[in-house]
Amino acid sequence: MIPWAIANPGASVVEVCARFQYTERELASDLNIVFVCGLPGYGPGDLMSAEIVDDEVVIDMADYFANAPRLTPAEALALLAAGNAMVGAGHGGAVLESAVSKLEAVVLPPGTEVIDVNLAAEPELVGVLQEAAAANEVVTLTYWSLSRDEVTEREVEPWSVFSSLGNWYLIGHCRMAGAQRVFRVDRIKAGTATGESFTPPPTIPAPEVRYIPAVDDVRARIALLPPARWVVDYYPVEVVSDKPEELVVDFSATDPLVPAQLMLRLGPDARLVEGNEVEKALAELRSKLLALYQQTPQ
Repeated sequence: MIPWAIANPGASVVEVCARFQYTERELASDLNIVFVCGLPGYGPGDLMSAEIVDDEVVIDMADYFANAPRLTPAEALALLAAGNAMVGAGHGGAVLESAVSKLEAVVLPPGTEVIDVNLAAEPELVGVLQEAAAANEVVTLTYWSLSRDEVTEREVEPWSVFSSLGNWYLIGHCRMAGAQRVFRVDRIKAGTATGESFTPPPTIPAPEVRYIPAVDDVRARIALLPPARWVVDYYPVEVVSDKPEELVVDFSATDPLVPAQLMLRLGPDARLVEGNEVEKALAELRSKLLALYQQTPQ
């Protein structure tokens, strides 16, 4: 929005909201954030000016946004990976898909060997549940509960379907439990729409995964140095020991690539203590990356 507003001075609030699918409240909120952003130093002369003046969106002192940013290869690849993740999870629209396609053509031209990090194929029920959630239609589920090791029949008012950590989930109101619940789709033995309509809550809760490791999950014990402590805030891990110099956690996942990719990202700030499958996946990733690096013209 910022480069466009700079290139189109005098744009009205209505025009900006229509072009970028904002509500006026969302636009004002984002402009308030822009107002406290700028170049390092962050003094009065370093911050951008963003405000609404006489129903016009005015952004000043942000000339560095006037042209498209020159991304480093690492930044471009990270942006492409994030875009592909959104599209693969079903959260991207036509505009995002177009942007990802254009970026991919530049970053990974045809014939380039890449490492496949796409999500696994969607379970068959994902489409059924997504359609029911979009139509506000009650579904009947045959669900296996890992924690109780039992199969139950229940009616659920589906709110949304989402992916996280390589799995698909349904969030909604479970009539049997009388409360909000999150269901892992691959544990739903059968699911059918009943034709009964329901009224969703005014605000759909943000997708939240209460991860319970499966019996056949891959497990790894990882030691984290202080710069990598953020992992416990973003991943469902179990803390084994916590010392100022090192935090040790147990990490569970359905695919060894998940912790292996995390280990690769953390670099020297993480150490694999246990986990043969993860160690093997990590070695394969490093080997592929090294081969790609050696093939890249210097």
